Amino acid sequence: MSALDTGFATLQGGRLLTTGTKAALVVLVVGALCMALAPIWPWLVKFPDSWTLPASEWIGASLGWFLNLIKPVARVFSGILAYPMEWANVLFNGIPWPLTIGLVTALGWYVGGWSLAALSFLGLSFVVSSGYWNESMNTLSLVAVSVPLALLIGGGVGILANEIPRVRNAVQTLMDVMQTVPTFAYLTPLLLLFGFGPVVGLIASAIYAAPPMARNVMLGLERVETDIKEAAIMSGGTRMQQLFLVEIPSASQQIMVGVNQCLMAALSMVIIAAVIGGFNDIGWEVLLTMRKAQFGQALLAGLVVVVFAIVIDRISGQMAEDRRRHSRRISGAIIAIAGVIALAFWSHLPDPASLTLLQPVADWVDGGLSAFTVANGSGLDTLKNGAMFYGLLPLRIGLDGAVLPFTWGFQWTQNMSFAFFAIAAALGVVLAWRGNVAAGVMLVIGAGVVETGITDLPWPFILIGAGAVGWVAGGRKLAQFAVLMLVAVLLSGLWDKALLSLYLSGAAVITCAIVGGAIGLLCAMSPLAWRFVQPICDMLQTIPLFVFLIPVLMFFQIGEFSAFLAICFYAIVPMIRYTRHGLVTTPDELIEAAVSSGATTWQTMVEVRAPYAAPTILLGLNQTILYAFAMLVIAALIGTTGLGQSIFLALGQADVGLGITSGACMAILALVADRLVQGFATERRKALGL
Repeated sequence: MSALDTGFATLQGGRLLTTGTKAALVVLVVGALCMALAPIWPWLVKFPDSWTLPASEWIGASLGWFLNLIKPVARVFSGILAYPMEWANVLFNGIPWPLTIGLVTALGWYVGGWSLAALSFLGLSFVVSSGYWNESMNTLSLVAVSVPLALLIGGGVGILANEIPRVRNAVQTLMDVMQTVPTFAYLTPLLLLFGFGPVVGLIASAIYAAPPMARNVMLGLERVETDIKEAAIMSGGTRMQQLFLVEIPSASQQIMVGVNQCLMAALSMVIIAAVIGGFNDIGWEVLLTMRKAQFGQALLAGLVVVVFAIVIDRISGQMAEDRRRHSRRISGAIIAIAGVIALAFWSHLPDPASLTLLQPVADWVDGGLSAFTVANGSGLDTLKNGAMFYGLLPLRIGLDGAVLPFTWGFQWTQNMSFAFFAIAAALGVVLAWRGNVAAGVMLVIGAGVVETGITDLPWPFILIGAGAVGWVAGGRKLAQFAVLMLVAVLLSGLWDKALLSLYLSGAAVITCAIVGGAIGLLCAMSPLAWRFVQPICDMLQTIPLFVFLIPVLMFFQIGEFSAFLAICFYAIVPMIRYTRHGLVTTPDELIEAAVSSGATTWQTMVEVRAPYAAPTILLGLNQTILYAFAMLVIAALIGTTGLGQSIFLALGQADVGLGITSGACMAILALVADRLVQGFATERRKALGL
């Protein structure tokens, strides 16, 4: 019997018809039927508008009625919150800036030593020199009020979930939804409830920052040792005494991690809330200078935000670690010196708004940028147009629509489509012949997606495809979840917008997976490379989302390519970190076994480390997907289409229905992707016996 006969006999015998193979075959058949029947039944590609539900109108009407009902109470609450905001604003702006620098430097010394003290001093000195001190203090006043509110809400929810197990699953689901709903979607109903002003930013920051605190409180209390809990019970304490005197102190390190994440989330959201806040804070300065195309000033204001984010992150991160604290005497001496300087020069202290020492740098950046774009404009346009015409556009509308004489120099024909599919089918047969039937079928499916384009894919094909992936990743329940969630998007009337969002975020995720995975692999093989990459990753993870828009706008102006780059810069870090971490944490006994068998370094990496690291790498991919969707809405400011644009338009029009529906659809896409990747990661961990 020939090798070909043997291969097909094995296939017919069912030994190669795994669950993945069967699912891929079903998707392939559905896709082929949709393509064949589309000329007869156009509704297979374009879901009829008459079949959709007026979800935006229903949600807008019902939610608008509810918001109007509670608006008087909300306005009273808003008025109450205005007082602590004003007090914090007066306090932060009233303290002489040398004393503020001294206080933060002293805190940096106490929790982290000289390195953190120097970082705090140099960072706040940069803020003073930028001329944005007053705006920065206004931002800190919002953070100073929103963070305690978020800690109170998040901590209370976390304790409630710990004490009532029946509530735990509901709380975790709520946290997942809150962390996947785009940030701009929070602002539309809050704008109607609380009106225009900084209080909206405060409340939005508190809501956005509460879930990380709740998650870490739940995690910390869950990890308290059983012996500690039993000792508290045996001592005769009440449940409240056990909780607040024993368990919470034991979980303090994990809870402080939540405080760190809460601070960073609040700072990020304050910048976003500047869109409707109308408050003279640093977020508003970033937005204003970007709108005026003053990129030097925008970059300077953005760097101020980055400095605050880094200082707050490092100090709160050090406080979360159980380390020895440094001398309080030196901290007191730093504060005393700063106080003496502030008192001695009280009447001669320059107004921080007049200390524009870095203004020449901003002007130099503007001038240098202008000169650079004039000298290299054609090269930048070539790069942007090349990426659009040969990458993004074919992915969006397919080769059949993108390959034109204007873009590629020739016209795509039916014969080319036939040849393209023939080559894909031949390669698929080769893969199936060699025993990898699922990969062969997936290759043919991928060819169909590339030829058709994501935004023109038939909706039955997408539903069945998502269900098939869910079945392979987690079984029947996950398949049902994926299909039902996407059906909700389909019936909402926002399916076309959802596909546009899926296209751009998908392109960014693919890019991050390839580039970030390669960088993570390099860092796993070279400690020197990781020493260079790690501080860059640390900086990228502390930069608020808004600031990522500045450098791409400086070089590529408004457009889809700029949005794509911004998403990639923000979402690539988890892929790098998780890939490296998974590869370097392979058990030593596996490495020794591979080396003793004569494997080279590269063989050990590919055949031992990579398979063992697969669950961790998949978690990195999961985080990259969530980061891409989070950044997608922010990128709507610079030229994206899809759900992000709908959310941004709803914010400007105060359309609660459209804003909530669009935000829910984007959250659904993120949740489905999250569950599917988690399903594969779980399955891989079980296969490895972890």
